[in-house]
Amino acid sequence: MFSNCVITRNIQHSCKLLIVGGGSGGCTMAAKLSKYERDLIILEPNDTHYYQPMFTLIGGGMKTISQSRSSTKSVIPKNVKWIQDKVKSFNPKVNIVTTSNGDIINYDYMVVSIGLQFNYNQIIGLREALDKKDSGVCTNYSSQYVEKTYQILQNFNGGNAIFTFPNTPIKCAGAPQKIMYITEDYLRRKGKRNKANIIYKTSTPAIFGVKKYAQKLQQICNARNISVGTRQNLIKIDSTQNKATFEFLDIPNKTESLEYSMLHVTPPMGPPDVLIKSSLSNSAGYLDVDPYTLRHNVYGNIFGIGDCTSCPTSKTGAAVAAQSIVVLKNMINVMNGKNIKDKYDGYTSCPLVTGYSKCILAEFDYNLKPLETFPINQGNELRSMLLMKKHVLPFIYWNIMLKGYWNGPKTIRKIMHFGLD
Repeated sequence: MFSNCVITRNIQHSCKLLIVGGGSGGCTMAAKLSKYERDLIILEPNDTHYYQPMFTLIGGGMKTISQSRSSTKSVIPKNVKWIQDKVKSFNPKVNIVTTSNGDIINYDYMVVSIGLQFNYNQIIGLREALDKKDSGVCTNYSSQYVEKTYQILQNFNGGNAIFTFPNTPIKCAGAPQKIMYITEDYLRRKGKRNKANIIYKTSTPAIFGVKKYAQKLQQICNARNISVGTRQNLIKIDSTQNKATFEFLDIPNKTESLEYSMLHVTPPMGPPDVLIKSSLSNSAGYLDVDPYTLRHNVYGNIFGIGDCTSCPTSKTGAAVAAQSIVVLKNMINVMNGKNIKDKYDGYTSCPLVTGYSKCILAEFDYNLKPLETFPINQGNELRSMLLMKKHVLPFIYWNIMLKGYWNGPKTIRKIMHFGLD
């Protein structure tokens, strides 16, 4: 038993199984795998672990930042050795990872779960605008800035409220518009809606990737007088003039600048630099795994989970839950010299909060076909789904998923649909 000890010495370590990254994917896999393998190390630099799906609710004033976090020590199994450091380089040919402090970790098998990084510098003036207290610029994607969103919302007295979706893959593709619906609902409740022009600017060709939910969301925007501009990408912020500049992705050299009173920015994202520079990545920089088995396409002793992988699915915590059982079973088989059988179907979920009282629970697979849990039309706005988002899902995350017992709602779905799924 290691009693969850923190190791920071500049030494050489060795283990049978190494997990790189202690976010949702890493901690979930540590909990699952530690039930089968005791010689396990997790490499994670941060002291604090966040339940990031709660950030939308924090930005809307429905939750607090303290409710979204816990200590990293508390979510790593006590029998797992924790090296509190950051990965500096991968050398999969000789099964070695080097850390920022110069430690060397030798492993037999490895799970990579290092998530995405925010590339603030891809939008001119973004970082400065976020750091500027009275800029009107915010983002729900960072624990550093999420509380600013609600402050700006409370101080809003009129003008353009703009919400953006960048021209890159991102965590939770529904989040950029969730805060937009919350903002619209907030302003309506406060009697300020007629003073606001609410605008959604997205780089994507439609408001959402799944047709069923996209149709409903567009209807909501039409009914609530929200302007939607597709194939438009934020490229510059002038926080001294409160102007945002967008490029039109299908019209070369065309740009548009708009004044804003509130600007919620989803920062461009991508795989971490350490992964891009390694031999583990594909041409786009993501961990090169088989989308069904989640096993690396070159190095058979390596698996991946979560946002950093090349899986063509929407990057959410729900996807991590569904992937985790596949990674577990396939890794155990590989470690025991057996063939791998389990496959991930691309399941992911996005609770699309449409205000302070309702939510659309979008669930779908690799083919962008609805894969819904409950025997109701989840394409409708439902109060029950909002309550689940606020209360049930956080409980599942902290008390079941991070303890290794949650594999997504597949079993529930079978029961709800009378075993016909």
